[in-house]
Amino acid sequence: MWKEFKAFALKGNVLDLAIGVIIGAAFGKIVSSLVDDILMPLLGFLLGGLNLTQLEYPFGDDVRKYGSFLQTLVDFLIVSFSIFLFIKALNRFKRKEEEKPSEPPAPSKEELLLTEIRDLLKQRQG
Repeated sequence: MWKEFKAFALKGNVLDLAIGVIIGAAFGKIVSSLVDDILMPLLGFLLGGLNLTQLEYPFGDDVRKYGSFLQTLVDFLIVSFSIFLFIKALNRFKRKEEEKPSEPPAPSKEELLLTEIRDLLKQRQG
């Protein structure tokens, strides 16, 4: 059972997934800081000092805090757009890497032999 678990845990796909999750969490923190510390204060300033999280609507004895929902929605849109841009840049980088011309493979033994035969036939004719 230990060998099976070790083989599973050390597969390339599992390690790649773990690395992706860790990088994704760090990227999420960066984007959250961008939203909370830079974009939302700027948006609040542009909207005349409006803080979305403080928007609420009284509903009987209860209060509906729709501003928190709007804040979460804006956060989601910014995070998803940031991830989209990141993935798009990564795909562009991968495409450039794939487009690099590679050296042609060395000729096989058969190709070398056929080349020699061709050259000998040309010498006989010439």
